[in-house]
Amino acid sequence: MNSDISLPSHRGNRFYQGVAATFFANALQAVNFLGDRFLRKSHHSLSAIEDLYRHSMDSAFSVTEAFLVTGAPHASAYYPRDFAWFYPDVLDPETIMDAQDAVRRARLLDKSIRLLLEAVRAGVVTTTIVPAGRGRYLGVNYFSRPSDTLLGILAGLQQMISADQRAPSYLAMSQCAHAGRLLLAEYGGDLKRAILQLASELEPLDDGGSRYLLCDAHAPRSAATDTRAERRRFVTNACVHTTFAWSVQLGLVDENELKRLLGRDLAQYKKDLLRLFGRDGYVRHSLDGPVSSPASSVALDFVSVHRGFWDLNDASERALFAATADLIIAEPRFRIPRTFHFLVSADNPRNKVIHKIAAPAYQGRSSWPTFNVEFADRMLDYDELSGSDTYRSCAQGILKDIRTATELHGGYQELISEQGLKYRTWAYKGAVAHSWFPRFLSVWRRAYGSPLLQWND
Repeated sequence: MNSDISLPSHRGNRFYQGVAATFFANALQAVNFLGDRFLRKSHHSLSAIEDLYRHSMDSAFSVTEAFLVTGAPHASAYYPRDFAWFYPDVLDPETIMDAQDAVRRARLLDKSIRLLLEAVRAGVVTTTIVPAGRGRYLGVNYFSRPSDTLLGILAGLQQMISADQRAPSYLAMSQCAHAGRLLLAEYGGDLKRAILQLASELEPLDDGGSRYLLCDAHAPRSAATDTRAERRRFVTNACVHTTFAWSVQLGLVDENELKRLLGRDLAQYKKDLLRLFGRDGYVRHSLDGPVSSPASSVALDFVSVHRGFWDLNDASERALFAATADLIIAEPRFRIPRTFHFLVSADNPRNKVIHKIAAPAYQGRSSWPTFNVEFADRMLDYDELSGSDTYRSCAQGILKDIRTATELHGGYQELISEQGLKYRTWAYKGAVAHSWFPRFLSVWRRAYGSPLLQWND
């Protein structure tokens, strides 16, 4: 296979938004999900973790794909934020099976990020991009305007640019890093414009005599597990802060430009968010709605993204993280019984008819293996930066149970029900998240000190 991953810019791609685009995107997605529900065949013949992983990598990084796909039934749409939330270790050398696998991943990552950057240049910054044939793409926001789409694009660029900095390195990784630097140079102006626009859209919130800046003070913004459609969410605003911080690290935006727009530097902006959402001694999921019990005010997605909002260098930040983590660990309603599968929340808010018929209740009583992986990774961050061994055994338990579920269900799951089964509705068979699998392997290595799988190239 030719190892050259450089690709020409697809100048013929067209992007569409608006009521008509949303209607057609929803129709295409409905057909895809219903077709998947009744036509997809399960691979129950595979049960060994290594065989499942090989099948997942062959599916996620197929040379026939136009962009990196999450898995079934999500292969027909493109979710920019996934690069930040769900597959930040696509190019981790220890998760790559051989040189051919490295080439496939690098090629698809290059194609995927380039397509997203073309959308940004066209002024289309959405939660989801749906292919509509012949270089036509529909940009759609299923619930509200996005807060983490730009974050996903920056995460993908970061992966590309740093691809050759991790050993052992494949030839394709150095080529991918070069391609990433070219993309950054070519589309940096478009990204800067979109990031400064995001900064200008933040809204003031007066609380307790202090003025804070939120991206969703008066209307919801979309982030991972966004089907609650709440305002004033912690994770949504943590994503925006991380977007700004990464844009400065990549040299896209000067921090002084952001400071002029925000009226404060990024360090103060972060302290404000921690003070606002952590005023009760733990991180509240949302400030929207009535005050409830601590366990009912917390959601697992507070862990944020890999190398994102939580750096845990500050003792007060570590204390806030630990208090929130301890609430989740101690509350039985957060856990599938007799496992270390933690659910998104202790309650199941807004479980409407649509959630029972067609769409999973993402924000409620379901377990996301990948959020559990990030929970484990933040626990390991805490132990490392506090010089303790507080959470390692819990992190290992999380990963062990995800491995068991993967082997039991025949693939890496997007969701697991509160009974520990595949998540199903009438029209939703459940999703196999092929391209989230490498992240699990990366955190497993960190938690156990040795890789779960090894390959001889």
